[in-house]
Amino acid sequence: MSSFDDRKKSFEKKFINDQELQFKITGRRNKYFGEWVAEKLSKKDHEIEEYTNEVIKADLKEPGDMDLIEKVQKDLESLNDKISLDEIKSKLDECFEKAKKDFL
Repeated sequence: MSSFDDRKKSFEKKFINDQELQFKITGRRNKYFGEWVAEKLSKKDHEIEEYTNEVIKADLKEPGDMDLIEKVQKDLESLNDKISLDEIKSKLDECFEKAKKDFL
């Protein structure tokens, strides 16, 4: 096998590993984010876990984060203390950074 083939396989493995890591980080981010929203919605005990699972599933509907953000934004509309779209996006970024630390 040539060094070119070895290098190609090495890059393919790295790509696969990077994609798996990104998937895990995003899943963990969504968990943290769901827990934050559940707290804002005053959910308790098993409701927190159920809501977090809903948030995780919401992110699987379409590529990108807008499906997740729209779901959470709609759920948060019921609060007296309105949370802005910028705050939601900022918290999502914060959860992503926290999740990255868990894996890196």
